[in-house]
Amino acid sequence: MLDPKMFEELGARLSSIIAASPAADIEKNARALLASVFAKLDLVSREEFDIQTQVLQRTREKLKALEARLDHLENPPEPPDPAA
Repeated sequence: MLDPKMFEELGARLSSIIAASPAADIEKNARALLASVFAKLDLVSREEFDIQTQVLQRTREKLKALEARLDHLENPPEPPDPAA
């Protein structure tokens, strides 16, 4: 039967070989490159996006109410004709 310690030892050796290989450097460089690219982009978090969506919705509602109020002030309803 195979010894579990042998597998652990093999796993540890493979991990140390990969850590010391150029593959680890490539991964680090790729992560740094991606982080740099994302930092240059003008991105916002989902939370900030949702907050701004709510602000925009409230602003639209206020604008609609103000437009209705302005329309009412500029075009008041006709008073009923008492002679009719």
